[in-house]
Amino acid sequence: MRPLPRSLSGWSMAVFGVLAAAMGAVGLIDPDALLAIMNFAPVAGTRRVAGDHTLIFLTASSMAALNMGVYYVLASLSDWKAFFRWTVPFRLLTCTVFTLTVVGGRAPSGFLAVGLWEGLGAVATGMALYFERRRAPASAGTDGPVAA
Repeated sequence: MRPLPRSLSGWSMAVFGVLAAAMGAVGLIDPDALLAIMNFAPVAGTRRVAGDHTLIFLTASSMAALNMGVYYVLASLSDWKAFFRWTVPFRLLTCTVFTLTVVGGRAPSGFLAVGLWEGLGAVATGMALYFERRRAPASAGTDGPVAA
């Protein structure tokens, strides 16, 4: 593998991956800091009521974000464009679901930033893929991971 992404779409995936992994790590190390970053009011552990599973869900989603971030970075380093394309509709779906969660009153407005982050990242990757495809000759490139 090369040490840096080789395409604009690869860079969009790498940036998203590094941010996702970093946020996941923050959530695992200091869940209250992650809540504060997302503009949620943290609740001190001693003030949590019995049956409050917030920290469990925060740990699970932080671990998923860390893993996903690493997958995205590794895919970006191998310029795995098929993977990049697969992520675009699902990141747009995530944006839609998170946005509707806020609009429907199930989440505070600060959660909208998470949906927008997903949506903007998906659009950036999708646009990069579109422009790369238009510039490349029809026979150029590969859709699988590329060995360095």
